[in-house]
Amino acid sequence: MHRRDLLRTLALTTAGLTILPAFAKQNYMRDIVGPGFTRGDFGDDFLWGVATAAYQIEGAWNVDGKGPSIWDTFSHTKGKIKTKETGDVACDFYHTYKSDIDLIKEMNMDVFRFSISWSRVMPNGTGAINPKGAEFYHNVIDYCLSIGIQPWITLYHWDLPQALQDKGAGLTVLRLMLFANTANGRLKNMAARLKTGWCLTSPLPTLPLGHLLGMHAPGKKSVGKFLRAAHHTALSQAEGGRIIRKNVKDANVGTTFSCSDITPLKNKPKHVNAAARVDALLNRFFIEPSLGMGYPTDVLKGFKGIKKHFEPGDEEKLKFDFDFIGIQNYTRELVKYSIFPLLCGHGKLLPIKSR
Repeated sequence: MHRRDLLRTLALTTAGLTILPAFAKQNYMRDIVGPGFTRGDFGDDFLWGVATAAYQIEGAWNVDGKGPSIWDTFSHTKGKIKTKETGDVACDFYHTYKSDIDLIKEMNMDVFRFSISWSRVMPNGTGAINPKGAEFYHNVIDYCLSIGIQPWITLYHWDLPQALQDKGAGLTVLRLMLFANTANGRLKNMAARLKTGWCLTSPLPTLPLGHLLGMHAPGKKSVGKFLRAAHHTALSQAEGGRIIRKNVKDANVGTTFSCSDITPLKNKPKHVNAAARVDALLNRFFIEPSLGMGYPTDVLKGFKGIKKHFEPGDEEKLKFDFDFIGIQNYTRELVKYSIFPLLCGHGKLLPIKSR
């Protein structure tokens, strides 16, 4: 498959469509959506778009002054990635952003959401701005606007600067507060052009995978570090929203959560209760603190240790009235009771083939 065709396929898949061979596409889509189904059926105020993450598409991992992120380090570490693949080149968006954004326009999309690589604009995590890195995002925004695409910014998509991780700042509330402050100071002159900002993308997957199970960057395996990172991420999410709203006039501020439909294997109390615990972790854990409801530790009793990481005033600092939230729905989860408590407290997610 040619790169252009691959990108078109990936972009459409992100938008919620499945690409089939040309001979099957027409009938398949007709069967799914029905005859006469059009864009207009969603209303004039419905926006179609695609979303990406800096590490997944940009490449140019050490070009023009960019510093390493935790994902650069993780993917370069022997034994961490089974296929030994990295994001060193990826889609090479850093060098081909115009032709890639042209694909978005070609697909009649309204919005392009992309994240800012923290270590590209601030190689050391704090301090001096990298002019080349800042210029790149200026150029992306300018080109989007020039062809009628709305640029939406995500401040943080899992690629913490390795310099901050090395200093032990990877688990502290400073990680997003620092970035939000500097990012908005840097983007103030873009405020008239950037009205929609996202604080985080789906904090839940990266935290247990990165700080508890060691499967994602930074590759840590610790319940205590996971709970600490989870709490500071929730604080950062709210603080980032406050900083954006303060620094960007009329900003439309949101964040995203990955959520799943949770179904118990059978309608028996032990399976239903297990499903409730999984629901509390996957769907409620980061949304409810922002609403002033706190963490759902009444259901996730094994998470009560998160209180050890609270400082005075944290209950209020967790709250933020977002203008919108994004829901990323990838899969349903079929849950059964397990004798092993593990992360979800005697709840086990069944493999895909069983769903």
